[in-house]
Amino acid sequence: MQRREFITLLGGTVMAWPLAAHAQQAERVRRIGVLMPFTANDPEAQARNALFEKSLRELGWMVGRDLQIDYRSPGGDASSIRRDAAELVALAPDVILSVGSSTTGLLLQATNTIPIVFVNLADPVGAGFVQSLARPGGNATGFTNYEYSMSGKWVELLKQIAPNVTRVAVIRDPTLAAGIGQFSAIQSVAQSLGVELTPVSVRDAGEVERGVAAFARSGNGGLIVTAGGTAYRRDLIIGLASRHKLPAVYPFRYHAVDGGLISYGPDTHDPIRSAAAYVDRILKGEKPADMPVQAPTKYELVINLKTAKALGLTVPPSLLAHANEVIE
Repeated sequence: MQRREFITLLGGTVMAWPLAAHAQQAERVRRIGVLMPFTANDPEAQARNALFEKSLRELGWMVGRDLQIDYRSPGGDASSIRRDAAELVALAPDVILSVGSSTTGLLLQATNTIPIVFVNLADPVGAGFVQSLARPGGNATGFTNYEYSMSGKWVELLKQIAPNVTRVAVIRDPTLAAGIGQFSAIQSVAQSLGVELTPVSVRDAGEVERGVAAFARSGNGGLIVTAGGTAYRRDLIIGLASRHKLPAVYPFRYHAVDGGLISYGPDTHDPIRSAAAYVDRILKGEKPADMPVQAPTKYELVINLKTAKALGLTVPPSLLAHANEVIE
């Protein structure tokens, strides 16, 4: 090879090095953490995880190619959530997806720098997670699931499907802002409908069982299950409602699918798709502080006719006409 040819070749090689380095940098694997208040074998958790990955693929991200996802599903126990939140933070992911108030609160205690995208929580401003909906201002943003005033609809639905109900046990987590806010909204509507309320804490399984059993000893009773801290106990709560013959209203579709009488609330899967889009934007350089918190646009009413029949209830045709889904 002549000297001039060698120098030309060498020059081309040197110029190629930065390009190769840039390509390697662009293709580096990004890391996402996911924290949900479900157990790992919960079908709802598995469905959301699959949808999250699918939504990211549609945005050009592929697990095993340029993406790694670390899942944690500790159930609803606060100490387990705190442990898994700390583990995820220690992995230093680029962003964390958080489902629910309890997980988001404990994640924000663990980090104020790693971006967090939350879904399925009611009041991020009241809980102190963001400064405002329009300008979150910190390391967290995401998607709310409803305003507290919507909780009053649960009382109205319970009276429609079970008109004889005059006493209602409200299952909620009193340590969460959502638990307090929802109960207050339910209270304001219950008074106008002549319904007496009994709060039951969801934090301890034994406490739930004892509270519902004591409540059920008197007649004309029903249940309202609030959102926030209740998802991981849904099998227990649905079983108690069935055992004690209590008509019950739940916040999400998966409760009715699992045997609950009736549910009314936002679509829980749509925010996962939206969260994937926010994660994509954060991975491309945007900051949670500048990304507004968004409210749901789709609500669904689901009625389980099999459960209604077991309770001896006849669902009014007007209620059936408004249902998005009827389970037979």
